[in-house]
Amino acid sequence: MSGWELLLRGGQLMDGSGAPRVSADVAIADGRIVAVGNLDPGGAARVRDLDGLALAPGFIDVHTHDDRLLLSDPGMAPKVSQGVTTVIVGNCGISLAPLGASEPVPPINLVAADDGERFDSFAEWFAALDARPSAVNCAALVGHTTLRARTMSALDRPASDDEIAAMQALVREALAAGAIGASTGTYYGPASAATADEIRRVLEPLRGSGALIASHIRDETDDVVPAMQEAFGIAAELGVRQVISHHKLAGKANFGRSSETLALFDAMRKRADVCLDCYPYAASSTILRRDAAGIAASTLVTWSTPRPELAGRYLADIAADLGVDAAAAIDMLQPAGAIYFMMDEADVERILAYPETMVGSDGLPHDLFPHPRLWGAFPRVLGHYARERRLFPLETAVRKMTGLSADRFGLAGRGYVRPGCAADLVVFDPDKVADTATFARPVSPAKGIVSVYVNGRQTWTAAGHTGARAGVAIRRASCAPGARR
Repeated sequence: MSGWELLLRGGQLMDGSGAPRVSADVAIADGRIVAVGNLDPGGAARVRDLDGLALAPGFIDVHTHDDRLLLSDPGMAPKVSQGVTTVIVGNCGISLAPLGASEPVPPINLVAADDGERFDSFAEWFAALDARPSAVNCAALVGHTTLRARTMSALDRPASDDEIAAMQALVREALAAGAIGASTGTYYGPASAATADEIRRVLEPLRGSGALIASHIRDETDDVVPAMQEAFGIAAELGVRQVISHHKLAGKANFGRSSETLALFDAMRKRADVCLDCYPYAASSTILRRDAAGIAASTLVTWSTPRPELAGRYLADIAADLGVDAAAAIDMLQPAGAIYFMMDEADVERILAYPETMVGSDGLPHDLFPHPRLWGAFPRVLGHYARERRLFPLETAVRKMTGLSADRFGLAGRGYVRPGCAADLVVFDPDKVADTATFARPVSPAKGIVSVYVNGRQTWTAAGHTGARAGVAIRRASCAPGARR
Protein backbone atom coordinates (compact mmCIF):
# COMPACT_ATOMS: atom_id res chain seq x y z
CA MET A 1 0.00 0.00 0.00
CA SER A 2 1.26 3.45 -0.91
CA GLY A 3 -0.50 5.29 1.90
CA TRP A 4 -2.17 7.83 -0.35
CA GLU A 5 -5.01 9.69 1.30
CA LEU A 6 -6.77 10.48 -1.97
CA LEU A 7 -6.46 9.47 -5.60
CA LEU A 8 -8.02 11.67 -8.28
CA ARG A 9 -8.40 9.22 -11.11
CA GLY A 10 -8.89 9.59 -14.83
CA GLY A 11 -8.70 13.36 -15.24
CA GLN A 12 -7.53 15.28 -18.28
CA LEU A 13 -4.50 16.84 -16.65
CA MET A 14 -3.30 20.34 -17.56
CA ASP A 15 -0.27 20.60 -15.32
CA GLY A 16 0.27 24.40 -15.38
CA SER A 17 3.17 24.36 -17.84
CA GLY A 18 1.06 24.97 -20.93
CA ALA A 19 1.85 21.49 -22.27
CA PRO A 20 -0.96 19.53 -23.97
CA ARG A 21 -3.35 17.81 -21.59
CA VAL A 22 -2.85 14.13 -20.82
CA SER A 23 -4.98 11.53 -19.09
CA ALA A 24 -3.47 11.03 -15.63
CA ASP A 25 -4.17 10.16 -12.02
CA VAL A 26 -3.00 12.35 -9.13
CA ALA A 27 -2.27 11.00 -5.66
CA ILE A 28 -2.40 13.21 -2.56
CA ALA A 29 -1.05 12.75 0.97
CA ASP A 30 -0.30 15.21 3.77
CA GLY A 31 -1.49 18.15 1.70
CA ARG A 32 0.91 17.50 -1.18
CA ILE A 33 0.93 15.79 -4.55
CA VAL A 34 2.91 12.59 -4.16
CA ALA A 35 2.46 10.89 -7.52
CA VAL A 36 1.19 11.66 -11.02
CA GLY A 37 0.60 9.14 -13.81
CA ASN A 38 -1.18 5.85 -14.41
CA LEU A 39 -1.53 4.86 -10.76
CA ASP A 40 -2.82 1.78 -8.97
CA PRO A 41 -6.01 2.77 -7.11
CA GLY A 42 -5.31 0.10 -4.53
CA GLY A 43 -2.75 2.39 -2.95
CA ALA A 44 -5.31 5.02 -1.93
CA ALA A 45 -7.63 5.29 1.07
CA ARG A 46 -10.13 7.16 -1.13
CA VAL A 47 -10.57 7.29 -4.87
CA ARG A 48 -12.52 9.90 -6.82
CA ASP A 49 -13.13 9.14 -10.47
CA LEU A 50 -13.00 12.28 -12.58
CA ASP A 51 -14.38 10.59 -15.70
CA GLY A 52 -12.42 12.75 -18.11
CA LEU A 53 -13.05 16.10 -16.41
CA ALA A 54 -10.24 18.66 -16.56
CA LEU A 55 -7.78 18.66 -13.66
CA ALA A 56 -5.51 21.66 -13.18
CA PRO A 57 -3.48 23.43 -10.51
CA GLY A 58 -5.57 25.73 -8.32
CA PHE A 59 -5.76 29.17 -9.86
CA ILE A 60 -3.56 31.96 -8.50
CA ASP A 61 -5.25 35.36 -8.38
CA VAL A 62 -2.24 37.65 -8.71
CA HIS A 63 -4.15 40.90 -8.27
CA THR A 64 -6.58 41.09 -5.36
CA HIS A 65 -7.68 43.39 -2.59
CA ASP A 66 -8.58 40.57 -0.22
CA ASP A 67 -6.35 41.79 2.64
CA ARG A 68 -9.28 42.22 5.04
CA LEU A 69 -11.59 39.58 3.52
CA LEU A 70 -9.17 36.81 4.47
CA LEU A 71 -9.96 37.54 8.12
CA SER A 72 -13.48 39.00 8.00
CA ASP A 73 -14.95 36.32 5.72
CA PRO A 74 -12.41 33.49 5.71
CA GLY A 75 -14.60 31.16 3.66
CA MET A 76 -13.46 33.24 0.65
CA ALA A 77 -16.43 32.05 -1.44
CA PRO A 78 -15.91 34.58 -4.26
CA LYS A 79 -12.52 33.01 -4.92
CA VAL A 80 -12.78 29.30 -4.18
CA SER A 81 -16.06 29.10 -6.12
CA GLN A 82 -14.14 29.94 -9.30
CA GLY A 83 -11.19 27.64 -8.60
CA VAL A 84 -8.82 30.13 -6.97
CA THR A 85 -6.64 28.58 -4.27
CA THR A 86 -4.07 31.37 -3.76
CA VAL A 87 -4.44 35.16 -3.72
CA ILE A 88 -1.86 37.94 -3.84
CA VAL A 89 -2.92 40.88 -1.66
CA GLY A 90 -1.55 44.37 -1.07
CA ASN A 91 -1.85 45.55 -4.68
CA CYS A 92 -2.17 49.09 -6.09
CA GLY A 93 -0.09 50.58 -3.28
CA ILE A 94 -2.68 49.68 -0.63
CA SER A 95 -2.18 47.02 2.01
CA LEU A 96 -3.96 46.51 5.31
CA ALA A 97 -0.63 46.27 7.13
CA PRO A 98 1.14 48.26 8.42
CA LEU A 99 -1.59 50.92 8.43
CA GLY A 100 -2.12 50.77 12.17
CA ALA A 101 -4.43 53.49 13.48
CA SER A 102 -3.80 55.81 10.51
CA GLU A 103 -6.82 57.10 8.63
CA PRO A 104 -7.84 54.82 5.72
CA VAL A 105 -8.03 57.59 3.13
CA PRO A 106 -9.31 56.58 -0.32
CA PRO A 107 -8.28 54.22 -1.87
CA ILE A 108 -6.97 52.57 1.31
CA ASN A 109 -10.60 52.34 2.42
CA LEU A 110 -11.04 49.63 -0.22
CA VAL A 111 -9.22 47.26 2.16
CA ALA A 112 -9.35 48.98 5.57
CA ALA A 113 -12.61 49.74 7.36
CA ASP A 114 -12.92 52.47 9.98
CA ASP A 115 -14.22 49.89 12.45
CA GLY A 116 -12.17 46.93 11.18
CA GLU A 117 -9.08 45.21 12.48
CA ARG A 118 -5.83 47.15 12.21
CA PHE A 119 -2.26 45.93 12.15
CA ASP A 120 0.86 47.90 13.01
CA SER A 121 3.13 45.42 11.26
CA PHE A 122 3.15 42.63 8.74
CA ALA A 123 4.25 40.27 11.50
CA GLU A 124 0.97 40.99 13.33
CA TRP A 125 -1.09 40.50 10.18
CA PHE A 126 0.62 37.20 9.33
CA ALA A 127 0.14 36.02 12.92
CA ALA A 128 -3.60 36.72 12.65
CA LEU A 129 -3.77 34.66 9.45
CA ASP A 130 -1.89 31.81 11.11
CA ALA A 131 -4.30 31.85 14.04
CA ARG A 132 -7.43 32.11 11.88
CA PRO A 133 -6.76 30.35 8.57
CA SER A 134 -8.86 31.15 5.55
CA ALA A 135 -10.04 28.86 2.78
CA VAL A 136 -7.26 29.98 0.42
CA ASN A 137 -3.53 30.57 0.54
CA CYS A 138 -2.23 34.12 0.39
CA ALA A 139 0.98 35.99 -0.31
CA ALA A 140 1.34 39.71 0.33
CA LEU A 141 2.83 42.93 -1.00
CA VAL A 142 3.44 45.97 1.18
CA GLY A 143 1.71 49.05 -0.25
CA HIS A 144 3.60 52.30 -0.78
CA THR A 145 0.41 54.36 -0.32
CA THR A 146 -0.22 52.67 3.02
CA LEU A 147 3.37 53.49 4.04
CA ARG A 148 2.76 57.14 3.20
CA ALA A 149 -0.47 57.24 5.20
CA ARG A 150 1.31 55.65 8.15
CA THR A 151 4.35 57.96 8.21
CA MET A 152 3.56 61.31 6.59
CA SER A 153 1.93 64.39 8.07
CA ALA A 154 0.60 65.45 4.65
CA LEU A 155 0.17 63.39 1.49
CA ASP A 156 0.07 66.17 -1.11
CA ARG A 157 3.87 66.47 -1.35
CA PRO A 158 6.95 64.27 -1.77
CA ALA A 159 8.20 62.57 1.38
CA SER A 160 10.99 64.12 3.45
CA ASP A 161 14.23 62.31 4.22
CA ASP A 162 12.98 61.39 7.70
CA GLU A 163 9.69 60.09 6.30
CA ILE A 164 11.50 58.03 3.67
CA ALA A 165 13.68 56.53 6.41
CA ALA A 166 10.56 55.62 8.41
CA MET A 167 8.99 53.99 5.35
CA GLN A 168 12.19 52.07 4.63
CA ALA A 169 12.07 50.63 8.13
CA LEU A 170 8.50 49.46 7.55
CA VAL A 171 9.51 47.87 4.23
CA ARG A 172 12.33 46.01 5.96
CA GLU A 173 9.90 44.78 8.62
CA ALA A 174 7.44 43.60 5.97
CA LEU A 175 10.13 41.71 4.08
CA ALA A 176 11.45 40.13 7.28
CA ALA A 177 7.91 39.04 8.17
CA GLY A 178 7.44 37.40 4.77
CA ALA A 179 6.07 39.93 2.26
CA ILE A 180 7.02 38.92 -1.29
CA GLY A 181 7.47 42.49 -2.47
CA ALA A 182 5.90 45.92 -2.67
CA SER A 183 3.26 47.69 -4.71
CA THR A 184 2.74 51.26 -5.82
CA GLY A 185 -0.35 53.25 -6.78
CA THR A 186 0.69 56.66 -8.04
CA TYR A 187 -2.60 56.90 -9.95
CA TYR A 188 -4.31 57.74 -6.66
CA GLY A 189 -4.23 61.06 -4.83
CA PRO A 190 -2.46 59.90 -1.64
CA ALA A 191 0.56 58.82 -3.71
CA SER A 192 0.35 61.01 -6.81
CA ALA A 193 2.78 63.55 -5.32
CA ALA A 194 5.41 60.86 -4.81
CA THR A 195 8.34 61.20 -7.19
CA ALA A 196 10.11 58.29 -8.83
CA ASP A 197 13.10 59.07 -6.60
CA GLU A 198 10.94 58.84 -3.47
CA ILE A 199 9.60 55.44 -4.52
CA ARG A 200 13.06 54.14 -5.37
CA ARG A 201 14.45 55.27 -2.03
CA VAL A 202 11.51 53.91 -0.03
CA LEU A 203 11.82 50.54 -1.75
CA GLU A 204 15.61 50.37 -1.53
CA PRO A 205 15.33 47.44 0.96
CA LEU A 206 14.02 45.30 -1.94
CA ARG A 207 17.42 45.41 -3.61
CA GLY A 208 19.00 41.96 -3.62
CA SER A 209 16.08 40.41 -1.74
CA GLY A 210 14.42 38.52 -4.60
CA ALA A 211 11.28 40.57 -3.98
CA LEU A 212 9.31 42.34 -6.71
CA ILE A 213 7.41 45.56 -7.40
CA ALA A 214 3.83 45.51 -8.70
CA SER A 215 2.82 48.90 -10.08
CA HIS A 216 -0.53 50.55 -10.61
CA ILE A 217 1.11 53.11 -12.86
CA ARG A 218 0.54 56.85 -12.77
CA ASP A 219 -1.58 56.99 -15.93
CA GLU A 220 -3.41 54.45 -18.06
CA THR A 221 -4.75 56.99 -20.56
CA ASP A 222 -2.86 59.43 -22.81
CA ASP A 223 0.41 59.24 -20.84
CA VAL A 224 0.44 55.48 -20.37
CA VAL A 225 3.85 55.03 -22.04
CA PRO A 226 5.72 57.56 -19.82
CA ALA A 227 3.97 56.01 -16.81
CA MET A 228 5.16 52.54 -17.80
CA GLN A 229 8.67 53.84 -18.39
CA GLU A 230 8.72 55.43 -14.93
CA ALA A 231 7.77 52.11 -13.32
CA PHE A 232 10.28 50.17 -15.41
CA GLY A 233 13.01 52.65 -14.46
CA ILE A 234 12.40 52.30 -10.71
CA ALA A 235 12.52 48.51 -10.85
CA ALA A 236 15.61 48.55 -13.08
CA GLU A 237 17.49 50.84 -10.70
CA LEU A 238 16.72 48.49 -7.83
CA GLY A 239 17.44 45.37 -9.86
CA VAL A 240 14.09 43.76 -9.04
CA ARG A 241 11.31 42.16 -11.04
CA GLN A 242 8.56 44.47 -12.32
CA VAL A 243 4.87 43.62 -12.66
CA ILE A 244 2.63 46.18 -14.37
CA SER A 245 -0.75 45.78 -12.71
CA HIS A 246 -4.04 45.35 -14.59
CA HIS A 247 -2.56 46.64 -17.83
CA LYS A 248 -5.14 48.55 -19.85
CA LEU A 249 -5.75 51.50 -22.16
CA ALA A 250 -8.53 53.73 -20.86
CA GLY A 251 -10.61 56.22 -22.81
CA LYS A 252 -11.74 56.11 -26.43
CA ALA A 253 -8.80 58.23 -27.56
CA ASN A 254 -6.48 55.38 -26.51
CA PHE A 255 -8.35 52.46 -28.05
CA GLY A 256 -5.97 50.30 -30.06
CA ARG A 257 -2.81 51.46 -28.30
CA SER A 258 -2.20 48.03 -26.76
CA SER A 259 -0.11 47.24 -29.85
CA GLU A 260 2.18 50.10 -28.83
CA THR A 261 2.36 49.21 -25.13
CA LEU A 262 2.91 45.50 -25.73
CA ALA A 263 5.75 46.39 -28.12
CA LEU A 264 7.25 48.33 -25.20
CA PHE A 265 7.00 45.20 -23.05
CA ASP A 266 8.79 43.24 -25.78
CA ALA A 267 11.59 45.79 -25.85
CA MET A 268 11.92 45.95 -22.05
CA ARG A 269 11.97 42.17 -21.68
CA LYS A 270 15.23 42.06 -23.65
CA ARG A 271 17.02 43.88 -20.83
CA ALA A 272 14.88 43.61 -17.69
CA ASP A 273 12.59 41.20 -15.84
CA VAL A 274 9.14 42.64 -16.57
CA CYS A 275 5.67 41.15 -16.86
CA LEU A 276 2.02 42.12 -16.43
CA ASP A 277 -1.41 41.04 -15.33
CA CYS A 278 -4.89 41.91 -16.55
CA TYR A 279 -8.52 41.13 -15.85
CA PRO A 280 -10.78 39.80 -18.61
CA TYR A 281 -13.27 42.66 -18.87
CA ALA A 282 -13.56 45.96 -20.74
CA ALA A 283 -14.68 47.80 -17.60
CA SER A 284 -12.58 48.86 -14.62
CA SER A 285 -13.59 49.45 -11.00
CA THR A 286 -12.18 51.54 -8.17
CA ILE A 287 -13.15 54.56 -6.10
CA LEU A 288 -15.52 57.09 -7.70
CA ARG A 289 -13.47 59.82 -9.42
CA ARG A 290 -14.42 62.72 -11.68
CA ASP A 291 -11.58 62.12 -14.13
CA ALA A 292 -12.42 58.45 -14.64
CA ALA A 293 -16.14 59.14 -15.02
CA GLY A 294 -15.31 61.87 -17.50
CA ILE A 295 -13.74 59.46 -20.01
CA ALA A 296 -16.03 56.48 -19.42
CA ALA A 297 -18.88 55.67 -21.78
CA SER A 298 -20.94 55.04 -18.66
CA THR A 299 -20.34 54.73 -14.91
CA LEU A 300 -22.03 52.33 -12.50
CA VAL A 301 -21.91 53.21 -8.80
CA THR A 302 -20.82 50.25 -6.65
CA TRP A 303 -21.09 51.80 -3.18
CA SER A 304 -21.63 55.13 -1.47
CA THR A 305 -21.26 55.81 2.23
CA PRO A 306 -23.84 58.63 2.44
CA ARG A 307 -26.20 57.07 -0.13
CA PRO A 308 -25.84 53.27 0.07
CA GLU A 309 -29.25 52.77 -1.53
CA LEU A 310 -27.85 54.09 -4.83
CA ALA A 311 -25.34 51.23 -5.26
CA GLY A 312 -26.01 49.37 -8.49
CA ARG A 313 -27.33 52.40 -10.35
CA TYR A 314 -25.76 54.33 -13.21
CA LEU A 315 -24.29 57.74 -12.44
CA ALA A 316 -26.25 59.45 -15.24
CA ASP A 317 -29.54 58.20 -13.80
CA ILE A 318 -28.54 59.21 -10.27
CA ALA A 319 -27.61 62.70 -11.45
CA ALA A 320 -30.91 63.05 -13.32
CA ASP A 321 -32.90 62.00 -10.25
CA LEU A 322 -30.96 64.44 -8.05
CA GLY A 323 -31.36 67.25 -10.56
CA VAL A 324 -27.62 67.92 -10.80
CA ASP A 325 -24.82 67.28 -13.28
CA ALA A 326 -22.55 64.25 -13.04
CA ALA A 327 -19.74 66.13 -11.30
CA ALA A 328 -22.05 67.39 -8.57
CA ALA A 329 -23.55 63.91 -8.16
CA ILE A 330 -20.08 62.47 -7.68
CA ASP A 331 -19.37 64.98 -4.93
CA MET A 332 -22.69 64.15 -3.21
CA LEU A 333 -21.93 60.41 -3.23
CA GLN A 334 -18.43 60.59 -1.68
CA PRO A 335 -16.84 58.45 -0.47
CA ALA A 336 -17.97 56.00 -3.13
CA GLY A 337 -16.88 53.42 -5.67
CA ALA A 338 -17.69 52.82 -9.32
CA ILE A 339 -17.38 50.63 -12.40
CA TYR A 340 -16.18 52.48 -15.49
CA PHE A 341 -16.96 51.25 -19.01
CA MET A 342 -13.90 52.78 -20.61
CA MET A 343 -11.87 50.14 -22.50
CA ASP A 344 -11.86 48.55 -25.95
CA GLU A 345 -12.56 44.82 -26.14
CA ALA A 346 -9.94 44.38 -28.86
CA ASP A 347 -7.30 45.78 -26.49
CA VAL A 348 -8.49 43.46 -23.72
CA GLU A 349 -8.10 40.43 -25.99
CA ARG A 350 -4.69 41.52 -27.28
CA ILE A 351 -3.35 42.09 -23.77
CA LEU A 352 -4.85 38.88 -22.42
CA ALA A 353 -3.30 36.86 -25.25
CA TYR A 354 0.19 38.33 -24.72
CA PRO A 355 2.52 35.50 -23.61
CA GLU A 356 3.66 37.19 -20.37
CA THR A 357 0.17 38.19 -19.20
CA MET A 358 -1.09 36.64 -15.98
CA VAL A 359 -4.71 36.77 -14.84
CA GLY A 360 -5.83 38.77 -11.83
CA SER A 361 -9.38 39.56 -10.81
CA ASP A 362 -8.76 42.96 -9.18
CA GLY A 363 -12.06 42.26 -7.42
CA LEU A 364 -13.22 44.60 -4.66
CA PRO A 365 -14.87 42.27 -2.14
CA HIS A 366 -16.33 44.96 0.12
CA ASP A 367 -18.30 46.79 -2.58
CA LEU A 368 -22.06 46.59 -2.09
CA PHE A 369 -22.51 46.03 -5.83
CA PRO A 370 -19.18 44.63 -7.02
CA HIS A 371 -17.73 44.28 -10.48
CA PRO A 372 -18.53 40.75 -11.77
CA ARG A 373 -14.80 40.02 -11.96
CA LEU A 374 -14.88 39.35 -8.20
CA TRP A 375 -16.81 36.13 -8.79
CA GLY A 376 -16.17 35.39 -12.46
CA ALA A 377 -12.73 36.37 -13.77
CA PHE A 378 -11.12 32.93 -13.98
CA PRO A 379 -14.01 30.91 -15.44
CA ARG A 380 -14.50 33.77 -17.90
CA VAL A 381 -10.98 33.20 -19.23
CA LEU A 382 -11.63 29.47 -19.52
CA GLY A 383 -15.12 29.67 -20.96
CA HIS A 384 -15.47 32.89 -22.91
CA TYR A 385 -11.93 33.59 -24.08
CA ALA A 386 -10.47 30.08 -24.46
CA ARG A 387 -13.46 27.92 -25.40
CA GLU A 388 -15.74 30.41 -27.18
CA ARG A 389 -13.43 33.10 -28.55
CA ARG A 390 -10.55 30.62 -29.08
CA LEU A 391 -8.10 33.32 -28.10
CA PHE A 392 -5.72 30.58 -26.95
CA PRO A 393 -5.84 26.86 -26.10
CA LEU A 394 -7.30 25.86 -22.75
CA GLU A 395 -3.86 24.70 -21.64
CA THR A 396 -2.53 28.22 -22.24
CA ALA A 397 -5.41 29.71 -20.28
CA VAL A 398 -4.56 27.43 -17.35
CA ARG A 399 -0.88 28.36 -17.64
CA LYS A 400 -1.73 32.07 -17.39
CA MET A 401 -3.61 31.40 -14.15
CA THR A 402 -1.22 28.91 -12.53
CA GLY A 403 2.36 28.09 -13.52
CA LEU A 404 3.17 31.46 -15.07
CA SER A 405 1.85 33.24 -11.98
CA ALA A 406 3.76 30.98 -9.59
CA ASP A 407 6.96 31.53 -11.56
CA ARG A 408 6.65 35.29 -11.76
CA PHE A 409 5.68 35.78 -8.12
CA GLY A 410 8.15 33.21 -6.83
CA LEU A 411 5.60 30.86 -5.26
CA ALA A 412 7.68 27.71 -5.02
CA GLY A 413 5.70 24.48 -4.94
CA ARG A 414 2.53 26.13 -6.26
CA GLY A 415 1.03 26.50 -9.70
CA TYR A 416 1.91 23.04 -11.04
CA VAL A 417 0.63 19.48 -10.75
CA ARG A 418 3.86 17.68 -10.00
CA PRO A 419 5.08 15.42 -7.21
CA GLY A 420 6.16 17.52 -4.25
CA CYS A 421 3.90 20.46 -5.06
CA ALA A 422 1.12 21.56 -2.74
CA ALA A 423 -2.16 19.81 -3.50
CA ASP A 424 -3.91 22.95 -4.70
CA LEU A 425 -6.17 21.63 -7.44
CA VAL A 426 -9.30 22.44 -9.39
CA VAL A 427 -11.52 20.00 -11.26
CA PHE A 428 -13.75 21.56 -13.91
CA ASP A 429 -15.87 20.65 -16.91
CA PRO A 430 -14.13 22.20 -19.93
CA ASP A 431 -17.34 22.14 -21.96
CA LYS A 432 -19.43 23.92 -19.33
CA VAL A 433 -17.15 26.11 -17.25
CA ALA A 434 -18.30 29.73 -17.47
CA ASP A 435 -18.80 32.87 -15.46
CA THR A 436 -22.38 33.65 -14.47
CA ALA A 437 -21.74 36.95 -12.68
CA THR A 438 -22.86 39.94 -14.74
CA PHE A 439 -22.92 43.71 -14.31
CA ALA A 440 -26.63 43.42 -13.51
CA ARG A 441 -26.19 40.41 -11.18
CA PRO A 442 -22.58 40.46 -10.00
CA VAL A 443 -22.73 38.02 -7.07
CA SER A 444 -23.12 34.65 -8.76
CA PRO A 445 -20.84 31.59 -8.54
CA ALA A 446 -19.39 30.18 -11.74
CA LYS A 447 -20.73 27.05 -13.34
CA GLY A 448 -18.66 24.04 -14.32
CA ILE A 449 -16.33 24.15 -11.29
CA VAL A 450 -16.70 20.62 -9.95
CA SER A 451 -14.27 20.52 -7.05
CA VAL A 452 -11.51 22.64 -5.51
CA TYR A 453 -8.76 21.37 -3.19
CA VAL A 454 -6.57 23.63 -1.06
CA ASN A 455 -3.53 21.92 0.43
CA GLY A 456 -5.27 18.60 -0.13
CA ARG A 457 -8.55 19.58 1.55
CA GLN A 458 -11.69 19.62 -0.54
CA THR A 459 -12.96 23.17 -0.12
CA TRP A 460 -15.56 23.62 -2.85
CA THR A 461 -17.86 21.21 -4.68
CA ALA A 462 -20.71 21.62 -7.13
CA ALA A 463 -22.94 21.71 -4.05
CA GLY A 464 -21.04 24.66 -2.54
CA HIS A 465 -18.50 25.36 0.19
CA THR A 466 -17.40 22.45 2.38
CA GLY A 467 -16.36 24.70 5.26
CA ALA A 468 -12.69 23.73 5.00
CA ARG A 469 -10.15 26.43 5.81
CA ALA A 470 -6.84 24.90 4.83
CA GLY A 471 -5.19 28.00 3.42
CA VAL A 472 -1.76 29.13 4.60
CA ALA A 473 0.08 32.44 4.60
CA ILE A 474 2.91 32.06 2.10
CA ARG A 475 5.93 33.94 3.36
CA ARG A 476 8.83 35.08 1.24
CA ALA A 477 11.26 33.00 3.25
CA SER A 478 9.45 29.86 2.11
CA CYS A 479 9.38 30.96 -1.55
CA ALA A 480 12.00 31.05 -4.25
CA PRO A 481 11.41 34.44 -5.91
CA GLY A 482 12.16 34.48 -9.58
CA ALA A 483 12.48 30.70 -9.75
CA ARG A 484 12.00 29.12 -13.14
CA ARG A 485 10.71 25.61 -13.65
